[in-house]
Amino acid sequence: MRNHKIGLQGILFDAKSSFMQGSALAPPQIRKAYNSHSANYYSESGMELTPDIWSDMGDFKIKDYFEIEAITDNNLTKEHAMITLGGDHSITYPILKAVYNSYGRVNILHIDAHSDLYDEFEGDKFSHACPLARIMEEKLANRLVQVGIRTLSTHQKEQAEKFDVEIIAMKDFNSESIPKFDAPIYISLDIDALDPAYAPGVSHHEPGGLSTRQVLQIIQNIAVPIIGADIVEYNPTRDINGVTAMVCAKFLKEIAARIIANST
Repeated sequence: MRNHKIGLQGILFDAKSSFMQGSALAPPQIRKAYNSHSANYYSESGMELTPDIWSDMGDFKIKDYFEIEAITDNNLTKEHAMITLGGDHSITYPILKAVYNSYGRVNILHIDAHSDLYDEFEGDKFSHACPLARIMEEKLANRLVQVGIRTLSTHQKEQAEKFDVEIIAMKDFNSESIPKFDAPIYISLDIDALDPAYAPGVSHHEPGGLSTRQVLQIIQNIAVPIIGADIVEYNPTRDINGVTAMVCAKFLKEIAARIIANST
């Protein structure tokens, strides 16, 4: 494997969760699963992703939501992509602000059961139900493609039309609908995009979702550089036998493999 480092940070934050907290506990559990002796470090492409590929900044316990941008700014370098382990989905907005500071406007691939396009939710414009609205209204992204959506409210549909969001609803998903990009992307992967049968360790169980294999196909078919990613909304307090932790670790490994494969 070519000499390549990938940044890694954990954001221990779930104060913007609307239904149930617990995702702040996720980053160390994902790391533990990644290093579990029950598996190995090989991606499905045959690339070995041992722990020395990471420029690991560690986990950050967040007291003030607006600290996340500064922390990410400090950890992010243009020499390597960075993956963030969350945390609830509210963290994506300040992370994208930091990404914008380094890269300018980006394209986003958002994999989720929910559009997270509410203008405000329960009186909070920074709720985990709102990050993509904040990103799009501040023009931090050129293009937003959402995959797996199956809870689109009237308001969120209006927001999607307002911001010209491309939505591949779960009811319309097939292998041919996997999005294609022609410019570098940022991936935001909410684990509740998966059907609860594959990922029970989430706060919002939304039946009828993607399979683990379908998400892997999406990741493995990305043919452009990946400048960063986040994996969010894993809630260890709802997991069963660490199943969801291993799913997160699998996605972490496969995203890292695509980052390296697409870097040259």
